[in-house]
Amino acid sequence: MGRRGYVYILASQKNGTLYTGVTSDLAGRIHQHRTGTGSKFAARYGVMRLVWFDEYELIVDAIAREKAIKKWPRAWKIKLIEEHNPHWHDISWHLL
Repeated sequence: MGRRGYVYILASQKNGTLYTGVTSDLAGRIHQHRTGTGSKFAARYGVMRLVWFDEYELIVDAIAREKAIKKWPRAWKIKLIEEHNPHWHDISWHLL
């Protein structure tokens, strides 16, 4: 049986800089971003607010979805976020 996977989008603020990623440990990965060890890009631009995520049974499915989302226009990503989180709140509390 394969590992679970998560696709997530972080933002610096509402309509700010976006970062799309994939992981098998969402809580751990968010912690890495917040401590500056998650990605140089996210650390440089202060992208730490979890605004959207989706869970997949298999990490390979999550990786495929992340690759697709990364190719999307910015407007599509914003629409995806705002369908579930219109105020761009940090939803990392869901991980506790």
